[in-house]
Amino acid sequence: MQKENLQIDAILVLGDKHIAVELRYNSKFSMLVRFTEEFDYTTGFEFDKLILEVDEEKIDLGRCRLFLEPNIDGYTGHITFVNDVYDFENLFFNQKIVKLQSIFSNLPLILSHKKDIKQAFKDYTSELNYDLNVYKNLFDKLDKEYANEPKSVKDSVQKAIIATEGKKFMAFLDKKLDELNALVVGYNKQEHENHGYYFRKQLWNIILCSKMMKRTNLKPRGYAGDSEMMRLIYLNDAQGKSTFSKLMHLHPVGLPGAEAVRNRRKLIVNKINTLEKDDLKEGKTKILSVACGPAFELQDIVRSPKDFEKLHFTLLDQDRAALYEAATVINQLEKSFKAELKVNYLTESVRTMLTTRELNKKWGQFDFIYSLGLFDYLTPPVAKAVLKKLYQILKPGGEIIIGNFHVSNPSRVFMEYWLDWVLYYRSESDFLELLDPEWKIEKSVYFEDTKVQMFLQIKKL
Repeated sequence: MQKENLQIDAILVLGDKHIAVELRYNSKFSMLVRFTEEFDYTTGFEFDKLILEVDEEKIDLGRCRLFLEPNIDGYTGHITFVNDVYDFENLFFNQKIVKLQSIFSNLPLILSHKKDIKQAFKDYTSELNYDLNVYKNLFDKLDKEYANEPKSVKDSVQKAIIATEGKKFMAFLDKKLDELNALVVGYNKQEHENHGYYFRKQLWNIILCSKMMKRTNLKPRGYAGDSEMMRLIYLNDAQGKSTFSKLMHLHPVGLPGAEAVRNRRKLIVNKINTLEKDDLKEGKTKILSVACGPAFELQDIVRSPKDFEKLHFTLLDQDRAALYEAATVINQLEKSFKAELKVNYLTESVRTMLTTRELNKKWGQFDFIYSLGLFDYLTPPVAKAVLKKLYQILKPGGEIIIGNFHVSNPSRVFMEYWLDWVLYYRSESDFLELLDPEWKIEKSVYFEDTKVQMFLQIKKL
């Protein structure tokens, strides 16, 4: 439905007087109001309460104030509330009563978290916060010194600062990360969660300075490793307006965990480029990318007219925005080569994959399947079930490559404490346990150069 067509009947109460009105969505925190009879109220007039009539249920929203705005599609004006702030998007479109102040409902629980924080960790976090703010003030002062210079001069000066004092600051961050690793080494899962939450609350203003850390923490698409996050990791450059913000962004994209993400892209590109395309059955080589994200790797895979002729991609992701970005990448490739690439797009989730019977009839079968970032989020039972589904749609002679972060990831504490990015880590034996012993396959487990990212490769015999 369009917003302008949504209307709710209500009653305004003033003493013992009940006034029938009609309400319509106006903004997230206000509603348009239309009186159904004559009135003499002035702008700013307060009513004792407003009672909604939704699905034959009466809901008292409390004291409200009228603001006259005549001639708005026949509505008298709009109303807001005196004591409570309601989210009217939720009311009109989700049929939920949500108060803005409800975020305070868990305040006692949130504040109580600090009771479970070890004193040594509190001391570490407090000192780190102090030190980082000192660094920030110093870098911000330097930025002001050359703020009025021409852009080319500003860029040159900032690069010099990053290469000198910035390099020392990065070494400081590495040292503090080593201290954090040593401090939390004996924590159990719940302690990691509690201390990570406390850490991020204390350093929130610092975290927001970094483009990468801000995105992983805010999770605008609901998860940390979205396609924009992958783009930032692949770019591996200084992002941000100030010197301090650029340094706080450069540090995480330079850690082993980020380097492993870049390496896995290269690995899958090399694998596809070395497929014996000409020896396969007639027709195109059918490739499926599961949880494909923006599929930036296609820029390195599709490099000649022959690739357009021989490759047929199916890109699967539950994030439609990621698929749109992937389509943009492919569109650019097609314009560059003046050729059309065969691509199917599937907006599917793990849940729909697991509940779909005879998946091969719906999606077809593939010569090569890869999934680089999905299994980091799957528990063993789900991961095993997903791999079984992928095996079923793999052609005989075809191969699957699955990526997963290894339990020894040296960036794990940083990712969990700074980035709020929690993964499901596996060992080599954990990976192999996902396989069905009855499958007739060739299998291997190997790593990219940092030894952070592990790969399970199987060939169906």
